[in-house]
Amino acid sequence: METALNLTGNLAIARQKATAKKPSRFFREASTVWAIMCREVSVALKSPSTLAMSLIMPIVMMGMIGGNLTQNMAGGLGFDLGLFMLVGMMINMLFTATSQGVATLVDDNEANFSEEMLIAPVSRLSIVSGKILGSSASALASMIGTLIVGAFMGITLTLGQFAAILALSPLICLSAGALMMIPIGLIKNRKAANMVSIIIAMPQMFLSGAIIPIGNSTGILKVISRIMPMTYSLDLARAAVYNGMPEYGAVVMFNPAVSIAATVAITVACLTVGTFFYARSEKNR
Repeated sequence: METALNLTGNLAIARQKATAKKPSRFFREASTVWAIMCREVSVALKSPSTLAMSLIMPIVMMGMIGGNLTQNMAGGLGFDLGLFMLVGMMINMLFTATSQGVATLVDDNEANFSEEMLIAPVSRLSIVSGKILGSSASALASMIGTLIVGAFMGITLTLGQFAAILALSPLICLSAGALMMIPIGLIKNRKAANMVSIIIAMPQMFLSGAIIPIGNSTGILKVISRIMPMTYSLDLARAAVYNGMPEYGAVVMFNPAVSIAATVAITVACLTVGTFFYARSEKNR
């Protein structure tokens, strides 16, 4: 009799578990993005070299190149080149650091970590999004490093201007990571991935207006600048920083609505294509 009661009780418990409400798909996907993002943040914080580069790069680009440009070529521009470059380098560091973080997907591939993620019952887009957002942790550190270097050069932002850039940073990092996903889906060598991330970042730094104004560019240089995602992210950030300032018309090239639309469109397109290539390459291993 006791055995029968125990069996009945166990069956009731099993039935309750079977009929228990499963987590919604949205909750499952959001949890995946959060878990992968937290892992990437933890990895970034444990990498002293990554944090060191967040200061070294701004010192080289802002302190040396930017300093020379300010002292020798800033006359007649109609706006302060120092503030122009500070915003440009902050966005450039977001792009560069995020791209390098996404490139570590190659390491995950070699360690078979990506294979373990891909067999989970979640969308590939959630996995990629979590990786990109997690990589933005070191990108934000790089942006802070740029602010520190700028302060030593006497270039500062108001609290409101910094808050505006910070609010835009998730979209900017997502745009950078989405662009990097396309070559990552085709490359499985760590050295090649690092080289590609540099190839993607460096031309954008010079041709999208991070340091040198591009408002008067013509011909092929103008065409290239208009197809670079960072051009629109930069212009959007500068629109937020220069809002209400007399230099706005001389610095900002596009209507902010155009910059947002272009950034979102490029991000969605690159994220879709890059996720497809990445999932296909992992499937064909």
